[in-house]
Amino acid sequence: MTIELARPHSPEQHHSHRDVTGGWLRPAVFGAMDGLVSNFALIAGVVGAAGAGQGAVLAGCAGLIAGACSMAAGEYTSVKSQTELMRAEIAVERRELARNPVGEQAELAALYRARGLDADLAERVAAGLSADPEQALRVHVREELGVDPDDLPSPYLAAASSFFAFAAGALVPLAPFLFGASGLLVALVLSVLALFGFGAAVAVMTARPWWLGGLRQLALGVGAATITFGLGHLLGVSVS
Repeated sequence: MTIELARPHSPEQHHSHRDVTGGWLRPAVFGAMDGLVSNFALIAGVVGAAGAGQGAVLAGCAGLIAGACSMAAGEYTSVKSQTELMRAEIAVERRELARNPVGEQAELAALYRARGLDADLAERVAAGLSADPEQALRVHVREELGVDPDDLPSPYLAAASSFFAFAAGALVPLAPFLFGASGLLVALVLSVLALFGFGAAVAVMTARPWWLGGLRQLALGVGAATITFGLGHLLGVSVS
């Protein structure tokens, strides 16, 4: 009879995480949803006021181009400013480490004591990490600022993600009119499907129920378009 002993788990086994700090997901999701909802609402408002036709096409194209450029510029400025602030604070921390390394090491030890390490172990960990100035800087920045100095968000990535995502979203309600649609029905169906599908996809990515994310985004998008269509219809603005 052979007895097989259970093997201990290898210390090398670990699980991986998705990238949550790359700076692309938020602007991409926001851009796509904003492009889809705002352009559908814009086109719905024009159709409600003057009916489908060249006005709807012009409004949709203008909304796509202006919105995509605006979103990209806004994301670039926002992320660039955030990154510059992070770099400025990292520079402050670098100067403090050069000016008062003993005090910074004591600060790190106090932080680890507050997290539950006994005083002796906290001192030894802080001393070991502080032996290399660059490693000490990374640790202080992560612990005090909550950012990774080696993985700051890219304003270029955020701007590009926002631009292309907005354009893709805005193209959905515009496409039927580019091919000669005479009413809002096809654009409505495509937009509804896209709203639900994209909301569901984002929900899956963020580990939430797909149907809940889809329905939430669908309600927001249809609500915005309904209000805009109704206002356009009531005002009866003539589009030439």
